[in-house]
Amino acid sequence: MATTPGKSASKPKTKAGAGASTTKTRGAAKSGASAAKKTASTKAAAKAADSPFPPEGKKAPAFSLPADDGSTVKLKDFAGQKVVIYFYPKDNTPGCTTEAIAFSALKKQFDKAGTVVLGVSKDSVQKHCNFRDKHDLTVRLLSDEEGKMIEAYGAWQEKSLYGRKFMGIVRSTLLLDEKGVVRRVWPKVKVKGHAEEVLEAARAL
Repeated sequence: MATTPGKSASKPKTKAGAGASTTKTRGAAKSGASAAKKTASTKAAAKAADSPFPPEGKKAPAFSLPADDGSTVKLKDFAGQKVVIYFYPKDNTPGCTTEAIAFSALKKQFDKAGTVVLGVSKDSVQKHCNFRDKHDLTVRLLSDEEGKMIEAYGAWQEKSLYGRKFMGIVRSTLLLDEKGVVRRVWPKVKVKGHAEEVLEAARAL
């Protein structure tokens, strides 16, 4: 059949158009994925900036506090060792007791991982001693009655209970590396399985 003069074949044109459309679609998808990744990164950065805790990758604040064993504990004492600092509201309360017992049960494993575990609250040294002896705790308990170190680490925050708002210690944990740099933050801890999770993180560090 003869081709009508002045008319060009349509199939090659259609294929070229489809190819350009596909390339354009792929480019748009790639651009969209890139934008989504950038947005997620921006949100993560904003969230980190809003966090009251020391940022990961930065040096942890120095401190000097009395411990249940009668010593004065300073962060610089642990140069060359990894450090777990867990903040808890109050001695001899159910959640705090369970958490302290869990960390104590894993002390030997933390030792093998080259990691020191320190519990911190505003309780007095005497209360810490009673708490330790009552539950056979083996982790060191630091007393920050003035709350300066607790605030410096971001654990002193507004809390609410039955509609009442008040300031208090948020159950939280930080993992520092051998140079005192913050490597992991657990901002709102659920006690069950937490000590085991922290141990795995310390081993992996």
